[in-house]
Amino acid sequence: MGLLTPDLGYFFWIFVAFVVVFLVLKKFAWKPIIKSLNEREQTIAGAIASAEKVKAEMAQLQSENESLLAKAREERSQLLKEARETKDKIVNEAKEQAKTEASKIIADAQQAINAQKMAALTEVKNEVGKMVIEVSEKVLRQQLSGEAKQEAYINGLVDSVKLN
Repeated sequence: MGLLTPDLGYFFWIFVAFVVVFLVLKKFAWKPIIKSLNEREQTIAGAIASAEKVKAEMAQLQSENESLLAKAREERSQLLKEARETKDKIVNEAKEQAKTEASKIIADAQQAINAQKMAALTEVKNEVGKMVIEVSEKVLRQQLSGEAKQEAYINGLVDSVKLN
């Protein structure tokens, strides 16, 4: 039981040693230890603040990235819409131009047909006029003495004109 209850002398020398060590530590080691602990605390606080700041910046960058992506998607859809509109416009213009040119070609063809028709009619009229003149000339050249002879001659000429 001697170990459990120390003598007063041991207690006194232990107390003196403790006080001496405490005073030596207080005089030489306490301030540097406290100073290093304060510096360490400030370093940790600075690191935490820096980490919070970086976290906030990352959140801000992420939101900016998301807004940039949304804007880029919107611009892309706008460009695609404009491209579709331009394509439709070009296609419609090409269709209109094709219709216009087709109408022009049809009108030119009809005009050419009418011109050929008029030329053919003029030619037919000229031929008929020539035939009438020839028939009249033949009738006038031949002097016919009777009405029956003239009718027979005219009928013969008419038959010969029909054959040609």
